[in-house]
Amino acid sequence: MSAVLSEPLRAPCFSPPYAEDETAVVRRLLAARPEDADARARVDAYASRLIAAIRDGKSAIGGVEDFLKAYSLTTREGLAIMVMAEALLRVPDGATADRLIEDKLASAAFGFHGKGEDPWLVAASGWALGVTTRVLQPGETPENVITGLVKRLGMPPVRAATRQAMKIMGHQFVLGTSIGAALSRARGLAGKGYRHSYDMLGEGARTAADAERYFAAYAKAIEAIGRSAGSEALPARPGISVKLSALHPRYEALNAERVMAELVPKLLELSRAAKGYDLNLTVDAEEADRLKLSLDVIAAVAADPSLAGWDGFGLAVQAYQKRAPAVIDHLIDLAEGLNRRFMVRLVKGAYWDTEMKRGQERGLADYPLFTRKASTDLSYLVCAEKLLRSRPRLYPQFATHNALTVAEVSEIAGADRHFEFQRLHGMGDTLYREITEKDGQPCRIYAPVGGHKDLLAYLVRRLLENGANSSFVAAVGDPKVEISTLLTRPADVLAGGDRARHARIPLPADLYGARRNSRGVELADEQALEPLLAAIAAAGSDFGTAASIIDGADAAGAPRLLLSPVDGRTEIGRAVDADAETVRKAVASAAEGFRAWSAASAETRAAALERAADLLEERLPAFLAVLALEAGKTLADGVAEVREAVDFCRYYAAEARRLFAAPVAMPGPTGEENRLAYRGRGVFATIAPWNFPLAIFVGQTAAALAAGNAVVAKPAEQTPLTGAMAVRLLHEAGVPASALALLVGDGTAGAALTADPRIAGVAFTGSTDTAFAINRALAAKRGPIVPLIAETGGLNAMIVDATALGEQVTDDVITSAFRSAGQRCSALRLLFVQDDVADHMIDLVKGAAAELKVGDPRRSDTDVGPIIDREQTEKLAVHVAAWQGRGGVLFSGRTPEGELAGGTYFAPTVIELPDAASLDREVFGPVLHVVRYKAKDLDRVIGDIAASGYGLTLGIHSRIEATVKRIVERLPVGNVYVNRNMIGAVVGSQPFGGSGLSGTGPKAGGPNYLARFALEQVVSINTAAAGGNATLVAMGDD
Repeated sequence: MSAVLSEPLRAPCFSPPYAEDETAVVRRLLAARPEDADARARVDAYASRLIAAIRDGKSAIGGVEDFLKAYSLTTREGLAIMVMAEALLRVPDGATADRLIEDKLASAAFGFHGKGEDPWLVAASGWALGVTTRVLQPGETPENVITGLVKRLGMPPVRAATRQAMKIMGHQFVLGTSIGAALSRARGLAGKGYRHSYDMLGEGARTAADAERYFAAYAKAIEAIGRSAGSEALPARPGISVKLSALHPRYEALNAERVMAELVPKLLELSRAAKGYDLNLTVDAEEADRLKLSLDVIAAVAADPSLAGWDGFGLAVQAYQKRAPAVIDHLIDLAEGLNRRFMVRLVKGAYWDTEMKRGQERGLADYPLFTRKASTDLSYLVCAEKLLRSRPRLYPQFATHNALTVAEVSEIAGADRHFEFQRLHGMGDTLYREITEKDGQPCRIYAPVGGHKDLLAYLVRRLLENGANSSFVAAVGDPKVEISTLLTRPADVLAGGDRARHARIPLPADLYGARRNSRGVELADEQALEPLLAAIAAAGSDFGTAASIIDGADAAGAPRLLLSPVDGRTEIGRAVDADAETVRKAVASAAEGFRAWSAASAETRAAALERAADLLEERLPAFLAVLALEAGKTLADGVAEVREAVDFCRYYAAEARRLFAAPVAMPGPTGEENRLAYRGRGVFATIAPWNFPLAIFVGQTAAALAAGNAVVAKPAEQTPLTGAMAVRLLHEAGVPASALALLVGDGTAGAALTADPRIAGVAFTGSTDTAFAINRALAAKRGPIVPLIAETGGLNAMIVDATALGEQVTDDVITSAFRSAGQRCSALRLLFVQDDVADHMIDLVKGAAAELKVGDPRRSDTDVGPIIDREQTEKLAVHVAAWQGRGGVLFSGRTPEGELAGGTYFAPTVIELPDAASLDREVFGPVLHVVRYKAKDLDRVIGDIAASGYGLTLGIHSRIEATVKRIVERLPVGNVYVNRNMIGAVVGSQPFGGSGLSGTGPKAGGPNYLARFALEQVVSINTAAAGGNATLVAMGDD
């Protein structure tokens, strides 16, 4: 039974900037660490001694010899198998394992491209096996070594040897496969001055069952550690490290209310158990967007009176976060306010690459982490000084394998040795034999515990940290690296802050060079979220009247009331639908406006679109408000949609300059000049869907305008308010009212628009049936043959084989199938899972789907908003009911009640099908269909997908490159996503569009899109018509 908090929390607020300007932070840190020549000399002397000891020491290989002996392999063959071992970690069946081995033999990833570049050799050196430089002869690579090995022994022995290699690798990095085994192995080190902090390996929880299993494992481990602990007092006693994301399946900032209610009692219960044995319990550090939440959880637990008098509670602090010094200041205030003592493990950080990518994807103003290792090292020392000066309120624990860092910390500490160092099990043995066994400074070993299947994520982080070229661990083992180089200080590199930012890592805004990236919002940052929510609320819920806009004026007519799908009763505005005369007037106005707009320069058109992008960013809250109430968009989806609209405007502006600014000179014979120019076609009709009422509406319209066309833009019948807001904004940005008209109405208005003989082209996104109707209408007209650019839907599939990581698959399936309530053209509809792993994968997906919150999209913790209208909801209900009757429904979630009961909600649902043929049409909503397949039947799966006739998006989860290539080459799908989710195509990076029944192309947001909106004109001039070729004659004799 979980513990209950005894009193309300009273703790200081943690609110430093989430991603402060890096140069400013580095300069502040440099000022906090003034140069001291005498101290530097002492540090150099101590660090040099440690480095020499490392280079002179003998690293124990431990178990490698037994492995080599068992399989009668040479040392170089053993190393090559070690390289392959991780890839087989998850594969349960021999056939897939063999394909994986064969794939890696042929993979370029094994090739050596020069010093420091080969990832496998870097990994091998990071594993501290101590054999890399001694076993590979000049010209040899793991690839050709293993090839020879397979020829000599055959595939089954190599497969078995590789699995044994995994066990050896696990022995090197994991203290034990169980807590009992780990405790037994740790006893041999206790007498040498080492302490242990046990870490139960595993990914973060995806399901409630995961969280309960991890909680039970932690509780069992605390009991076992406590019973075996000796008589020492804290801080010398052993401890356990706890990962909060393992204890809750939705450990995210936007779910803070739920997390505080459900997770705090669990952590408190574990803490009370640890206190009962006077153990150390350390909360591990996680990603930057969870930092504030972690501190709130820790403060709530620490405030409980039942933990009074216990000095073992603590946490890890990551120095690579710009907020790290502020975290320590916060902990000092918290300890003082609660009259507690905390143990603080200072680490450099383990998620740097993930955080960099995340910052770029989210369009942040800056990164929450430092981009340079030197800045992290500097931050570490500033934090170390804060920790050492805060004793005894904080007990400092310095996790490092860097001899220079050890020397710097020792210098700061002076004679007071009341602190400890920490190292990872399997690393830093030689360094800490010198520090702990000879110098007597305590060291705690961070000791992972778990089976080999749980090793992957931990191992990858270790390899990234310690195998990188910039790593001290990698450099100290290279005798060619001078000791003086290893003693380089952060200040030597950072040049007073002038070189604080990494030269090759652009700010998120500069990711695309001259084209500015759209500005995002870090929703985990309360300082960004709370003002945004307030601004959205201030935008209100009545968005006025959306009428057709012709020459800047609203058309007259009888309005219809618009009700929000959020609750079915909130009046959000009115719409005036166009009649036939309004359609005629809109086209006529645009035809007249075309002349001036097409004559405007490419720069003029581009500038108007860029101004529109700026206005969209400025008015983000207003658009989020209408997107939520009219289209049911959650906060995250709304932000993403506005950003996509911004990106479309800026991308097509850049494309207009590239294609339309000046004619392109074409090759030809001398005496002749040939020029190709693009021109607008005339009046384009753009017809947008309700599922992306801003991004696609703006994207199609902006493309047509950029190409010099006038536009009659028609939003979906269900989302006219968003369309009207967008058109008014484009007018304000500089698009002439005569060049852009808005047409409000249902399919009748759309049919009249596309049938008008003055329409020079149609850009349409919507259903395949409607696309057929438009195509027929255009073909029936007696006049110019005009282009149809259509993007429709698809039976989008994802193929998952046995090499895929279950947790990653789960994350990507949930996102792909259920985000936006499954109302995306790109959404996952049909999941194929290899039978060998299907039970586990399906259980994970069902459990994760159960954690999704369906509800009001205006709430920041809502995952799934409403379906667009009652008609669509009823279609989904009929489909699911049919499969419910056939016993195919594996899971169905819950829809909201109370004041939201009138909304058009549909809960995430998982259905298992007997075969792919059972699904013959797109089900447009949060319904995932699952089909099992046998590994030998992969070609049949590919054939089933191809037979559908659709080709929009495809997901593949496999570590076998040959499998990925085979699938991609055989399926004509527009967008293929490998080992990631399959939605959210980014403008300019992942141009979007399909083939077959899924669309005509070219791809939106790609380099070929704008040309389809334009006419091509070639002008050929005979420059010798006057009687001679002056250019040729003037060339002279060469």
